[in-house]
Amino acid sequence: MKELEITDKFVNRHIGSINDDVEAMLSILGLKNLDELVEKTIPAQIRNDKQIDNSEGMSEFEYLNYITNVAKKNKLFRSYIGMGYYSTIVPSAIRRNVLENPGWYTQYTPYQAEISQGRLEALLNFQTMVSDLTALPIANASLLDEGTAAAEAMIMLHSSRKAAKKEAHTFWVSNDVFPHTIDVLKTRAVPLGINLVVGDLKSFEPKDDIYAILVQYPNFKGDVSDYSNLFKLSAEKGIFCSVAADLLSLCLLTPPGELGADVVLGSTQRFGIPVGYGGPHAAYFAVKEEFKRAMPGRIIGVSVDNKNNRALRMALQTREQHIKREKATSNICTAQALLAIMAGFYAIYHGAEGLKKIGERINNLAKYLNSGLTELGFNQTNKFFFDTLCVKLENLELIEKIRTEALKREINFWYQDDTILISMDETVLESDVNDILSVFETVKNSTLEKSTININYSSIPEELTRKSSYLTHPLFKMYRSETELMRYIKNLERRDLSLTTSMIPLGSCTMKLNAATEMLPITFAEFANIHPFVPIEQAEGYQQLFNELNTVLCRLTSFDAVSLQPNSGAQGEYTGLMVIRSYHCNNGEGNRTIFLIPASAHGTNPASAVMAGGKVVVVKCDENGNIDINDLKEKAEQNKENLAALMVTYPSTHGVFEENIKEICEIIHTNGGLVYMDGANMNAQVGLTSPGFIGADVCHLNLHKTFSIPHGGGGPGMGPIVVAKHLTPFLPKHVLVNTAESGISAVSSAPFGSASILPISHAYVKMMGDKGLQQATVFAILNANYIRARLAPYYKVLYTGSKGFVAHELIFDMHEFKASANIEVEDIAKRLMDYSFHAPTVSFPVHGTLMVEPTESESKAELDRFCDAMIQIRKEIDEVINGQYSKDDNVIKNAPHTIIEASSEDWSHSYSREKAVFPIGYVKENKFWPTVGKINNAFGDRNLVCTCPPIESYK
Repeated sequence: MKELEITDKFVNRHIGSINDDVEAMLSILGLKNLDELVEKTIPAQIRNDKQIDNSEGMSEFEYLNYITNVAKKNKLFRSYIGMGYYSTIVPSAIRRNVLENPGWYTQYTPYQAEISQGRLEALLNFQTMVSDLTALPIANASLLDEGTAAAEAMIMLHSSRKAAKKEAHTFWVSNDVFPHTIDVLKTRAVPLGINLVVGDLKSFEPKDDIYAILVQYPNFKGDVSDYSNLFKLSAEKGIFCSVAADLLSLCLLTPPGELGADVVLGSTQRFGIPVGYGGPHAAYFAVKEEFKRAMPGRIIGVSVDNKNNRALRMALQTREQHIKREKATSNICTAQALLAIMAGFYAIYHGAEGLKKIGERINNLAKYLNSGLTELGFNQTNKFFFDTLCVKLENLELIEKIRTEALKREINFWYQDDTILISMDETVLESDVNDILSVFETVKNSTLEKSTININYSSIPEELTRKSSYLTHPLFKMYRSETELMRYIKNLERRDLSLTTSMIPLGSCTMKLNAATEMLPITFAEFANIHPFVPIEQAEGYQQLFNELNTVLCRLTSFDAVSLQPNSGAQGEYTGLMVIRSYHCNNGEGNRTIFLIPASAHGTNPASAVMAGGKVVVVKCDENGNIDINDLKEKAEQNKENLAALMVTYPSTHGVFEENIKEICEIIHTNGGLVYMDGANMNAQVGLTSPGFIGADVCHLNLHKTFSIPHGGGGPGMGPIVVAKHLTPFLPKHVLVNTAESGISAVSSAPFGSASILPISHAYVKMMGDKGLQQATVFAILNANYIRARLAPYYKVLYTGSKGFVAHELIFDMHEFKASANIEVEDIAKRLMDYSFHAPTVSFPVHGTLMVEPTESESKAELDRFCDAMIQIRKEIDEVINGQYSKDDNVIKNAPHTIIEASSEDWSHSYSREKAVFPIGYVKENKFWPTVGKINNAFGDRNLVCTCPPIESYK
């Protein structure tokens, strides 16, 4: 009965103005209703809501009951599988104050450094931790996972070859590297012409065609080997040496940097990050000094602000793919910032002594198990080991007996051919090891006297025992009590503007609500504590969640199949293009390598195309920002024998629904190519149209945008791809879990990407329902057009559709103020900080502009606050233009203003302190104070410091 239904609908919580103010907003736009808005915004020929089922969503209460029961279908056996994934203890102080805290997980990537100082410091701490433990001087602020980090090393070293090695294209990999890492390397090597050779270290020869090698330390079977001679021999032959290392083991083992490695990479998952069925986890990447301008990912560096105070920012940004475009060697733009921050806090929480004790305890557990197995007569083959034992067995029948007995006791090992791998971690107790031994006792029909088991021996050779110190900076000793750590975390949080302060109106990045109910399931033990390589029947809850999410994604996109493996938007792009490449090759048309890309495209598009072995041909845009149809037709026909695909974003990156998009797709298909649709703007399509209906063949979906996974300060992200039927056979498989005959090899280490954050998007679609998802799209378009209408009298809107409306985002042109007032677009971005707002996207996709995307989650009141700020800033610009304030000394040019500057006795500006820091009434009620002034980026690049500086500089 209608009267008995739950009335508290989630959609009313998610959409900011769904119940209020709609009439007032429509009135400003001169519209009667929302249907008229859709009619004026989305071209009639692509409108299609038939793919949605008009269902109502669950209430939050109903969903939490539902997902709790789904989670229970995952079986939490004790897993000793290892293989790069280990159970770990997440300190409650970090879980509660970071992972579960919207002040940390709703932050945006720190491009506006003045309001990102807390997160930047946390990431600098992470870099210092990595640099110390690896004994290499430069570390970045994280990559996606260990497999992709290894691939980035392979590509970076190929690009860094010395003159004598310019014709060398072989990347030699030890067969003791994790199989899933090798799987990712295969994927990335093929289109770039890199010859990947996997071999036995015992037979390695430093041949002339080898430019670099990769080894695992300890190797995937747990053996600890001394690579110093190998590295010395390789260096003499001009061969670079890279190491995939267990970071925790480096508390006990000689670090690879001291052995002669050029690059060290791996995962920081063991540093307090839940295993989560495979991710997300922050990879680390450290290099010698000579590679600092070539390494992928972001580097946090130390600089100064305009008052010469210490200030942090992202260093060497010119290396980033969105700037280098088709000249990029990497398409990495999403790091794993939130996970890196947690790992850094874990190191601070424990300090060097605590980490060493954890490592020693794990090693002692492994020694205890080793001695017990040896006494039982089993052949454990690792002479030297840190945490993993390799038990070699004489027959497969015995292995099956052990497997059966272990599963009876709800224990998982890793079984491979005639060996069993057993890995220890920090959650293992002595009683757990005794349970493991009892499995082998039962099989042997023997009993051990456990009290006499010997662990008083070394499982690490003297020459590989770490002697150098690490984490010596006072930072890693100052916050050991929970009180001190809590205050430090909160202190850093207060230096960052997040969605807890105000809207973040970034065009192309969709900073929408990340609801508390959506976030709750990621901390359920059944989702957080399951290993990615458990037997599939132990993960039925995850499989149900995947299937339900996939069904919705297929319906919303009008496509047929999904791969959840790509764990960032940029990686989703790459995966989509590799699927297209595989399709063409399968049809005997491997020559199809030309990618047509509009000039307005995201920088990741051309970078991804190059990484997929393609050649980029740029298509012009017309004066309205749309694809130039004539230029597209001409270039498609010129390249029809070799055309692979068009990469197109829809609505366009200019914030407009191009009316001839179906014709555009048809031109490409007529000339033998496929259409890849960048899903960055999918949140303007959901429920109203779809990529499949428009004519695309494949689309990636930014779940961290359209489907409510939070940005986490620059990651985690998720970029699954959705494909039409003809591309389904080519979706990524995985060497250890999904071993289908067809399909490209893996694109990420884990078979389902960053699985543990998928409950967020699952919750979003379940609670919104198809009807609510459609409403979200309509309100995103309403909010953007409301801002357009309010600000159009003050700022030039660069592009609109044929009826004068924009999609879910819009671009304001700021060029005119450079000549009239000497005010750059960057100055306006900094001034917004004084109004307690994050800037819109600066100078993308058009230089000298601001791209604004309000999202459906913001209320009319918040939109009005933002518009009021922008209108007031326009008045401030006019004050400069009319000579009331000078072009060099005004509130905009000097922004942002810190509390230190505002309270200083030395105030030399021609304007008042109040005008500087309280420019409009509402700011007095909720003021966010930038902690540094405008940052000197050039100084930071000239004087690169990317580890924690002396403690004096913090004062």
